[in-house]
Amino acid sequence: MLLSSWSHKEEPNMHCWQTVILILWQTAQASHGFITQHPWAKLVRAFINLEAAGVGGKEIVFQTGPENPWLVQAYVRAAKHPFASVIGQEIFQSGIIPSDTDFRIYRDFGHIPGIDLAFIENGYIYHTKYDTPDRILTESIQRAGENILAVLKLLATTNELSDSAQYQHGNVVFFDLLGFFMVAYPARVGTIINYIVAVVTLIYLGKKMLLPNGGKYMHDLLYGIGVTVAGWFITLISVLIVAVFISLIGRAMFWYHHFYTSVLLYGSVSVGKLVLVHTLAKNLFYGKVNPFFLGELHFDVSLTLWCCALLLLTQQGLCSAYVPMLMVAFPLLTKLFLHKEFKQQGATVKYTVLYLLGLSLPYVHFMFLIWALFEIFCPILGRSGTEIPPDVVLASLIAGCTIILSSYFIHFIYLCKSTKKTLLGLVSIFVLMGVLVSCGLFFPYTSDPGSPRPKRIFLQHTTRTFHDLDGNVTKKDSGVWINGFDYTGINYLTPHINEINENIRTKCDNELPYCGFPWFLPVKFLIKKNWYLPGPEVQPKNPPQFTLVSRHETEWGTTNLTFQATGPSHMSLYLLTRNGAKLIGWSFGDGSPEINLNGEYFIFYSHGLDYSAWNFWLEIQAPHTDSVESIISVGVASHYFHGGEQNTEMLEGLLLRFPDWSFPSHWVSTYHLFEY
Repeated sequence: MLLSSWSHKEEPNMHCWQTVILILWQTAQASHGFITQHPWAKLVRAFINLEAAGVGGKEIVFQTGPENPWLVQAYVRAAKHPFASVIGQEIFQSGIIPSDTDFRIYRDFGHIPGIDLAFIENGYIYHTKYDTPDRILTESIQRAGENILAVLKLLATTNELSDSAQYQHGNVVFFDLLGFFMVAYPARVGTIINYIVAVVTLIYLGKKMLLPNGGKYMHDLLYGIGVTVAGWFITLISVLIVAVFISLIGRAMFWYHHFYTSVLLYGSVSVGKLVLVHTLAKNLFYGKVNPFFLGELHFDVSLTLWCCALLLLTQQGLCSAYVPMLMVAFPLLTKLFLHKEFKQQGATVKYTVLYLLGLSLPYVHFMFLIWALFEIFCPILGRSGTEIPPDVVLASLIAGCTIILSSYFIHFIYLCKSTKKTLLGLVSIFVLMGVLVSCGLFFPYTSDPGSPRPKRIFLQHTTRTFHDLDGNVTKKDSGVWINGFDYTGINYLTPHINEINENIRTKCDNELPYCGFPWFLPVKFLIKKNWYLPGPEVQPKNPPQFTLVSRHETEWGTTNLTFQATGPSHMSLYLLTRNGAKLIGWSFGDGSPEINLNGEYFIFYSHGLDYSAWNFWLEIQAPHTDSVESIISVGVASHYFHGGEQNTEMLEGLLLRFPDWSFPSHWVSTYHLFEY
């Protein structure tokens, strides 16, 4: 953690104030500990959080505020190499990306405004053995340093830093244009701009509806919208069918090492279906209708649909509505400018060139956003668990991007004499790629030093001990618990390590908290396929101790359980209420557990070198009954991540047999389950 502070006098004879800008690169636990307990926390007025979802490249600003536009303006004015997007902020805060940063800790617990930046390139090697300093390009460090230093210097001299609360007024629309400069304006201004653009578009369409043949135009427009939406639906369904088929035949993630293969396979299906649907509409429905009329009609169809998206996002209060605004404003201006040229000569080379120039700004910007989208999501799909078919996600993204990028080019289908050659070429690409993928030509992983794409696996050599209500041991087992962090599971590992096969597959026991396994992360919903290879008992030198210190019934009819635990630096606690009982209070956070219909909770605990025993309590509301039965199951796991206790003879033997394209993270853990 790097701490920088400045003292500043606003005017002579005025109160002196000291501000602190915090630059963060730490864990969420450390952030929470600092902002809630450290005496310096009271001096912090703003923070800049440095994150990484990849290794190097450009650092993107993907969160700001909350509702402190002066922070965005400081970045706009000072950053020498801007790279920012309010779309990233809204996507990240929606929860679509299963991740979190220290930004949330300082925002929610410290109520401090900040800027969240992250490196996003080459996330394939993030948190693997390839994630080494030599892979971070010098220019990436230089670029980030120049941006952050410039922003810090500006922030240190702003009046807003003295009392940021009074400058908290609304969100900001912000985005960069290819890294050359930033565009930022208040969200309320964006709302006005959006509605003005929408009104102008409605006037443009309304004038056509008021013409003598306006009724027919409206009918054709509605039909065109129907054809276009049907084309989207057919395209998406077709792509998903291909993606599901690829997953079922065991070729999921064929694109992980060669991304272009996914574009060739799923992109050819997407483009082909769109072209086919509109070709059939042109030939079977419109017949001999003037192609120039059809071309203009389907331009209006795309304009209408983008205008609907603009109004919808604006009404929802989303800053990312600026994208449909650009996709309405620039094409409309271009169309009006070229209307006479198109009406007199049709889709000439000159018209096409000018048309493309008019669409260049929104399209180039949108393609830049698409690049960032795939740069982030493709590596994430390699660690998104065993339950989400990554090909379905990737195919959907490619289909969506194809639909969006094709919107203002669909009308060229109606201007062309024939699309047979185009369709034949797309079918050829699809068939060729389908055969090559089905034959297993494209292997997902590689250990190539120039571009590694490792498969991630978690190995935990663990001993599990289960206790009944009287504290007696009812079951005990040991083995290596194996989690494959992507959809392929152990399919590619079995030929190298034949003991790791489907015969050792273990199901989740929903009667136990978190399946009765020592989870390190609360991702049970993402990783339901697990394997448990029997092995010898682990015997750490620093075994955990877990004790029920006290139990008493409160005056208001609840049961209070107080515990004490000691163990290694990282421990996990798993809770599952039973027989109608509810967890209504605990000593964590604000003391109020979030309502959980399953009655299942996960708590992660870590400590440094200087520590004392971990003490905590739980308060449980149990139904009144004469029977003696469990009201809560408490699981405690200890994780030995470093030192001599991290390895065992069995682990070391297995690690030697893993292929070089894999990255097995390994450690020793223990698990104890108690009933109360």
